[in-house]
Amino acid sequence: MKTRITELFGIRHPIIQGGMHYVGLAELAAAVSNAGGLGIITGLTQPTPDDLAREIERCRAMTDQPFGVNLTFLPAVKPPDYPGYVRVIVEHGVRVVETAGNNPQKWLPELQKAGIKIIHKCTSVRHAKKAESIGCDALSIDGFECGGHPGEDDVPNFILLPRAADELRVPFVASGGMADARSLVAALAFGAEGMNMGTRFIATEESGAHEAYKGLLVSQRSVDLMYTPKIAGVAANWLVESMRLVGLDPANLPEPEPGRMGTGHLPPTVRPWANLWSAGQGIDQIDDVPSVAALVERLRAEYDAACRTPRFDAV
Repeated sequence: MKTRITELFGIRHPIIQGGMHYVGLAELAAAVSNAGGLGIITGLTQPTPDDLAREIERCRAMTDQPFGVNLTFLPAVKPPDYPGYVRVIVEHGVRVVETAGNNPQKWLPELQKAGIKIIHKCTSVRHAKKAESIGCDALSIDGFECGGHPGEDDVPNFILLPRAADELRVPFVASGGMADARSLVAALAFGAEGMNMGTRFIATEESGAHEAYKGLLVSQRSVDLMYTPKIAGVAANWLVESMRLVGLDPANLPEPEPGRMGTGHLPPTVRPWANLWSAGQGIDQIDDVPSVAALVERLRAEYDAACRTPRFDAV
C-alpha cells in the first residue's frame, strides 16, 4: 500500500509503532521496522544521551529498515538534556523523529537541517494546525481512545479524524484504539494516511513489557480502564481498583522505582499488581501475544476482507 505516510518515511505499510515509555526499546522498534512499519525508540526511556546513542546502534544492528526516535518535550524543574538527545539523534543518522508534549518548534531547525522528518503527536485539531504551521512534516492525531496520554479533549477519533482531514494539508496518522485491520480501513476512510498502534504492540513477543502487563491487555476490555486527570487510560489491577474505591487518583502515586513502571525493567521485588499500566481502548481487540511479524502479516491478510462492504446501489 502506498500513502503519503509510506512515501514520506520509506516504509512498506502505513503502520507506526508510537513512542511508549519503557516499552519503546530497540527490540520492539526493530521488529516493527522489519515487518514493514515504522518502529520507534522512546528517547527519554534512555537515562542519558549516551544511553540513547547505544540504543540507536542496537536497533540498527537488528534492522536495515527505517526507524525513528520519540522525543517528548515536557515542562520540568530539571528538564532532560534535550540538546544532548537531539545531538545524538542527528549524529547517529536517525531519519524520523516523533515529537510529543510541548511545542517542538525550538528543535525543528537542527533536526530538519539534518534531513530528519518530523511527525508530531497532537490531541486536538487546533494543536495539529499549529504543528503544521511551524513545519512538521506529518502528524499523529490522538483521539481519546489513546492510552496513557494526558491533555486529551475527550474527543474520539470518529469525530476528530474527519475534522483533521478537513483542516490539515500535511499527512497524518490515526492514533488511539487502532488495533487491527479494521482500524486501518477506518482510519483511511476518515482521511488519515496510516495508523499509529501503541497498546497492540505492547502485547507482542518482542515488547519489553512485563508478562503480567501483557496478560492484563489480553484479559481486560475497555470498560475496565480507569481515566484520571493525569493519565488517559489505566489498566485495572488490585492497586487501581483499591484507589478507585476510595476516590484517589493513581497518577499521584510515586513510582515503585524512579522512572520505571509497567515494564520488564521493574526489579523482581516489585509485585505486578502494584504497578500502574497505561492502556488504550484498543484492548477490546487484543486476544493474544503474537510476534510483531505475525501481527503485521495478520493485518495485511485481513485488510482486503475489512474493505469489503455492501455498495449503496446494491441495497
